[in-house]
Amino acid sequence: MIRETVVTTLSPDGVPHVAPMGATPTEEGWLLQPFRPSTTLDNFLATRCGVVNFTDDARIFAGCVTRRLPTWPTVATSAIPSVRLQAALSHHEVRVARIDGSDERPKLHCVVVAEKTHRAFLGLNRAIAAVLEGAVLVSRLNMLPPEKIDAEFAYLQIAIDKTAGPSELEAWQWLLDAIRDHRARAAS
Repeated sequence: MIRETVVTTLSPDGVPHVAPMGATPTEEGWLLQPFRPSTTLDNFLATRCGVVNFTDDARIFAGCVTRRLPTWPTVATSAIPSVRLQAALSHHEVRVARIDGSDERPKLHCVVVAEKTHRAFLGLNRAIAAVLEGAVLVSRLNMLPPEKIDAEFAYLQIAIDKTAGPSELEAWQWLLDAIRDHRARAAS
């Protein structure tokens, strides 16, 4: 099972980095598999720690893949030298216990050293899931045919139309803008 999370790390120079990432729960904590090259992987290799954040703010997922904001607000963590998302519902502070493989996608086996809940999870919203799926598709615009993107977005639009609030509508528009911009660049 993979959980869609937002991982935060710090560079050795103290620069925060925020990235959506699928995380696999393990008995010790989390298995993270960032692609190479990535800032997240570089930061984990340098500092050996980071944070797995849980949020219901769809704008963070969409904003990261569309680069709408240079960074999302973060706050310092307590058990490790890192940062967490200010908007996190909860978070797990993790340390890398072991790294398997050095190929394109190394496996970072992380142990949870601290966890905290900041506010209640108030339930599921299908539009949040639609934005999350849309963000995954936008992150793969260079890999998927336009027809597939269009078909998937048409289906996801149903959940947006039925259940989206202002935050999800804003995030959805960012994704649509990213597709339009990508196609305009490809056509020129």
